[in-house]
Amino acid sequence: MLLTLKPDHKRHVLLLTGHTPQVLQDFCKLALDYLQKGPNTKLYNAAAQKLDVEVNVIKNSVEGLVNLLIESCRYKLNSEDFRDSIISLGFSEQQEVILSKLYNVKKDEISNTLKDIGFKLPEYHDMEWRFEVQIASRALLKQVAPLITLDLSIKNSDKDENIEHVLLQTDPVNLSHITQQLEEALQEGYSQHIRRLSRAIK
Repeated sequence: MLLTLKPDHKRHVLLLTGHTPQVLQDFCKLALDYLQKGPNTKLYNAAAQKLDVEVNVIKNSVEGLVNLLIESCRYKLNSEDFRDSIISLGFSEQQEVILSKLYNVKKDEISNTLKDIGFKLPEYHDMEWRFEVQIASRALLKQVAPLITLDLSIKNSDKDENIEHVLLQTDPVNLSHITQQLEEALQEGYSQHIRRLSRAIK
């Protein structure tokens, strides 16, 4: 089978077809560094100066190459299918040899990582809540002590019978703080780096 890339990813990969085999080899090293440590702006700036291009061109090319490897591993391409996919994208035979060597060296490691990412974690199913206020006690005849009790239903699989109930109790101030932290985490999930990784993995 031939690999089909999304338009943006394909455009980024095709940026590499115009380079010499030696330059492509350097991009392979950048892709390996990306897989091990994440994006490295310092290396991208150095490569951009060397090739006299914008830093974004280097960054997009590296991410396009990383995505090519990830997608090939997701579809479990064998060496022949990977080679045919590379040639169909417009790479030369010399460039194909370099990319095939990179794929064959890293495919087991990437495949194992994808399996770990695909591990299904418990997910939210439903929630019930109750608001309680204690207005007096033996020690304090006049007081207001509001409490919120939450019953979280969490699914451990696709089957409805595998639902776990988690009871939580907190006061409004702490609940407001938890809400703020969750909203900040949600905004972080929309960051450019997270979106790029999500697009690469999907």
